[in-house]
Amino acid sequence: AAGGVGSILIQLAKQLTDITVIGTASRPESQAWITSLGADAVIDHHQPLDEALNAAGYEQVDMVISLNQTDHHFEAIINALKPQGKLALIDDPELIDVRKLKLKSLSLHWELMFTRPLFTTEDIAKQHDLLSEVAAMVDSGRLTTTLGEVLGPINADNLTRAHALIESNRTVGKLVLEGF
Repeated sequence: AAGGVGSILIQLAKQLTDITVIGTASRPESQAWITSLGADAVIDHHQPLDEALNAAGYEQVDMVISLNQTDHHFEAIINALKPQGKLALIDDPELIDVRKLKLKSLSLHWELMFTRPLFTTEDIAKQHDLLSEVAAMVDSGRLTTTLGEVLGPINADNLTRAHALIESNRTVGKLVLEGF
């Protein structure tokens, strides 16, 4: 949850809902980061999910938002969800067997930020409204920047470095390349 998407997601969830936010992070600096953004609890994603949730005082949860490696964590997510729970994801898992959601009547929700403009949906103006609301929250200080590190100008070396950092799953916040 300490990457760019997780960092903004935690803040939006705390600002716009009354849900309990449980973030995942394994390193102390990542745990401190997501706690500072408002997570109610932090669990170590290197531990079995059910054990980590139990250690934090939770048996099962109503919702899970999976930001990466959904196919790797799919079974554990299903076990962690209460019956009639919701699974949202933004990544592109190679293969998940959605039939496994049936027993608990779990629902699956995919999110892609630009679906409305890509398909010119009837509610396309909602994209503008949502982005304007987020911009106002940033301007007012209700949302903290998720900028993690500026890597410098865009060039082959910095692109390689950025790619390696992202693949390491050890980034905190967003990485920025400048000079387009």
